[in-house]
Amino acid sequence: MPEPKTHDTSPVSISDAFAHCESLTQAHYENFPVGSLLIPKHLRPHVHSIYAFARTADDFADEPGLTSQERLKHLDQWDTHLDTCLSTPTEPIFIALAETIRNQNLPVQLLKDLLTAFRLDVKTNRHQTFEDLLHYCTYSANPVGRLILHLFGYRDEHLAQQSDAICSALQLANFWQDIAIDFSRNRIYIPQKDLKRFGIDSTNLESQNITPEFCALLDELIQRTRTLFHEGYPLLNTVRGRLRFELRLTYLGGLEILNKIPQNNYDIYRRRPTVGKRDLPRLLFKTLLPIFWPSHT
Repeated sequence: MPEPKTHDTSPVSISDAFAHCESLTQAHYENFPVGSLLIPKHLRPHVHSIYAFARTADDFADEPGLTSQERLKHLDQWDTHLDTCLSTPTEPIFIALAETIRNQNLPVQLLKDLLTAFRLDVKTNRHQTFEDLLHYCTYSANPVGRLILHLFGYRDEHLAQQSDAICSALQLANFWQDIAIDFSRNRIYIPQKDLKRFGIDSTNLESQNITPEFCALLDELIQRTRTLFHEGYPLLNTVRGRLRFELRLTYLGGLEILNKIPQNNYDIYRRRPTVGKRDLPRLLFKTLLPIFWPSHT
């Protein structure tokens, strides 16, 4: 990939910058594929640059050795790098990201929305209602799906809204998967109103007892999440090429998380539901066969 003249003074070449982003991406375990082989080769570096940008910002928001003000300061600095990356990028991630923004004509606001989510993580560790949680998802998850659609040339708002439903569902599945991990960081993503309705408080979560009330609460949250997956389902039959299979695999990965929670008797503490290597052949099989993807559900 040729280097624009604006980057000639940079100590890091564009190819090295993209390699750095790829290395960072591959170093983090995720439930869902990031820049997998289902993504066309020419787009994978751009997926890696977006992921590296978001992953690093997320790490700032979660850094245990920093105060809240220090975390916010790091995020503000990251935001400043984003503002200046098209003219004077210095960090390898932003050298790659600037090329991605230019090459793919990406809306920078979607990247800024992700930073808004990370700031919310620093400032807010409880959400009162399910609607509040969905509002958080509009910044934390939905921009990622919209960015992927942009990379593949899909700019229709109706498709973006279907992507929002799937991405919010994926985010929620991750919350229910990581209740114990988040609680250890003093974060509770289960809406406070729902906890109160089922007679559950932070003491119950700390004790990690799988009570009938806890199971009923998780079951309700799972059903709400399934509804969002269902709302976004038409997107999987609208997009074409490799993106269709990438989204289907990601979609199935999210549903697999939801399925494993009741299969494990709702014990997310001692049996964290994950998508493992054993699951992948079955999910890939379902991803590739049209019989599993009717046009109407």
